[in-house]
Amino acid sequence: MDTEYPPISSRTVESTRSSKLRLILLCASITANALCAGGVYSFPLISPALVKHMKLTQPQLTTIALAGMVGQYPFAAFVGKLLDRYGPRMCSLLAAILFSLGLGLFSLEVANTPDTISAPSSACFQRLSLYFGMAGLATVLSYFSIVFSSTTTFPKYMGIASGTSMALFGFSPLLLSVLASKFFTSPDPEEGLNVTNFLAFLAILSGVVHVFGAIVMNGRPRHLSTDSSSSTPEDRPVSPTSSCSDFEGDHEGRGPSSDLDPEQQGLLIHRSPRKPPHEMAFHVVLQEPQHGSVADLLTDPHFWLLALVMALIVGSAEMVMANLGSIFLSLPSSSSSNSSPPSLIDVSTQVQVLSASNTLSRLLIGPVADFLSPVAAYLQNGIWSFPRKQHISRMVFLTGAAMLLAMTFLWSEVGIKTREGMWVMSVGVGVAYGATFTVCPGILSSIWGLPNLGRNFGIISYAPFVGTTLFSYLYAFVAEHQTAPNENACEGIKCWRTTFWISVLLMGTGMACSGVLWKRWKGRV
Repeated sequence: MDTEYPPISSRTVESTRSSKLRLILLCASITANALCAGGVYSFPLISPALVKHMKLTQPQLTTIALAGMVGQYPFAAFVGKLLDRYGPRMCSLLAAILFSLGLGLFSLEVANTPDTISAPSSACFQRLSLYFGMAGLATVLSYFSIVFSSTTTFPKYMGIASGTSMALFGFSPLLLSVLASKFFTSPDPEEGLNVTNFLAFLAILSGVVHVFGAIVMNGRPRHLSTDSSSSTPEDRPVSPTSSCSDFEGDHEGRGPSSDLDPEQQGLLIHRSPRKPPHEMAFHVVLQEPQHGSVADLLTDPHFWLLALVMALIVGSAEMVMANLGSIFLSLPSSSSSNSSPPSLIDVSTQVQVLSASNTLSRLLIGPVADFLSPVAAYLQNGIWSFPRKQHISRMVFLTGAAMLLAMTFLWSEVGIKTREGMWVMSVGVGVAYGATFTVCPGILSSIWGLPNLGRNFGIISYAPFVGTTLFSYLYAFVAEHQTAPNENACEGIKCWRTTFWISVLLMGTGMACSGVLWKRWKGRV
């Protein structure tokens, strides 16, 4: 007898098509926002023009760059709370307003400055810092909106979703530098980049893209219920206090009575006997994350150790990113016959190499970290567990990032003599920077819980704010001290030799602190 199926209504088909269309528009909006949000990281492209046209000093250039790059961090905790309350739509709208105003006013300020000035204007310098700071705040608003939108849209693939969105964000400086080189740069090396037109273009593009995001993205988030009654017996993991008869042992053949590490006491492997063998799921039950207040977080000494590691790694990396153009200008060319000043194409190449390294590290390390170091998940009945076996700790990636930066700075001291060798520095800094931000959210959620992840990520962002400020001004004042009285800018590796030697020693401190946390959080991260 033929089986009769209920008819599919036209309303259902229309709803399905509408959902698919909305998903496509949302993915397009996340991609566009990410690709247009890296305007502040294009500062190395415009800094040579600011020196030539506006006669700004190295400390002034560093201050403007810091206003954009570390201007993101002081408001990160507030942006996290704004996101939790109103969703990514509001963040994208505010980003559109601040990008348009900040970059647009910066462009107007440069356009209104005459070429005949002989000394930098203090008022002009202060306004440029304010405008770039507005763009920095817009950057963090955009960053939070794209990461939150991607992870909530694809909750089953959170690691890949967040890693991909972060990678697109890291790709933004590379894309913008290509646009600057192709459409806003004069063939005459003496003219270089047209800063006014380039920043005006960024102001319009970023504003339009983020307004589109405000229309397409979700509004106020709706959190899933954590009521344990909603889970079925088959889906519930066994609590650590369950009897031994409930367990069949793990996939390596050890029973529940096997000896465990001190940090893994109470961790048990559960396999649901009600499912067929090919559908059996393993869950490693572990200690619930520390869901506490801000005061509880700030009184945890291990949080301060993690903050110190973040400050050292991100601070030193962003110091190089903010001063990449100055470092490049201080080096001679390998060709002795090339005595002309470097063109924008040369500086742009370094920005593109660093951006590509940052992007690829996020794309590769995100899935690798998810596979080797899975993040604990909440299973609706009060139990936290790893969905699969943990092979290594996520702290390995932070330790590796500090080690890579130490090797990069050391090689910069002894191996980089010309501009053509700077790609090693760009690659090392880009990989370490991308890896650090990729694994940080997973560490925070595993130790201090997922419900307050936005708040905690915003709070720990103050650490890079302090680190970047200290490292950048260390570079600026060392370079100014090494600048001859008759020179407009410092020349030679003497400009940053002392800064990089100090950075090598501090990376050793970062590795030591990361190692302490690695041992302390064994079995949890």
